Amino acid sequence: MRKTERYRHFTDYFTTHFPEPETELTFANPYELIVAVVLSAQCTDKRVNLVTPALLAQFPTPAHLAAASAEEIFPFIRSISYPNNKAKHLAGLGRMLTQDFGGEVPGTIEELQRLPGVGRKTANVVVSVVYNQPAMAVDTHVFRVSHRLGLVPKTATTPLAVEKELVRHIPEVLIPKAHHWLILHGRYVCVARQPKCAQCPLTSWCKYYADVISKQAALPQKAAPKAKLSVNESKISTTK
Repeated sequence: MRKTERYRHFTDYFTTHFPEPETELTFANPYELIVAVVLSAQCTDKRVNLVTPALLAQFPTPAHLAAASAEEIFPFIRSISYPNNKAKHLAGLGRMLTQDFGGEVPGTIEELQRLPGVGRKTANVVVSVVYNQPAMAVDTHVFRVSHRLGLVPKTATTPLAVEKELVRHIPEVLIPKAHHWLILHGRYVCVARQPKCAQCPLTSWCKYYADVISKQAALPQKAAPKAKLSVNESKISTTK
């Protein structure tokens, strides 16, 4: 199957069945979103959503966060992964937003990446969700699912390479939605170690299903292999 056909199947299915996907992080404004996304690195959205109400009640604006020390922030995020580093990031984030950006969350990837705790992935999430820009944030789910579906080649071994490939082939107007489609499909169906292929509606054109699952089905005496994380994929969750 040609790559153009795979992308057509991908966009046709999701635009029909999930026309308005949304992030699962809870937020009310750009400031709340960037705080949540910084906290979400190597942590579930569910856990972040449990933590942010009390955190944001105590530090409701960048100015409040700027006035706080990492030690004051830490108790609110102690149940989040890497709370010491993230407390430092949030304190620095509040100061820079206040001092350099007038208390507003900037709207460009370049400016966002100046902020403590904000890498390219986090910046892409913010500009995509808040400003509806055609940015593709590549986390471990996007990386895994795009490879399994055959949307990107094996040679796309880094998040940036996957990002460029997806942006090149997905219509610009759909890129912010496609980010969520890939994440949610990876979170609930195309999971890392035991993908739920029996429940997946994409198997008729999925490369992983054709190359692995279908061939394995022809050998009933052998158990289907568990999906393995690639070396590159296992490192993605450490990026911001």
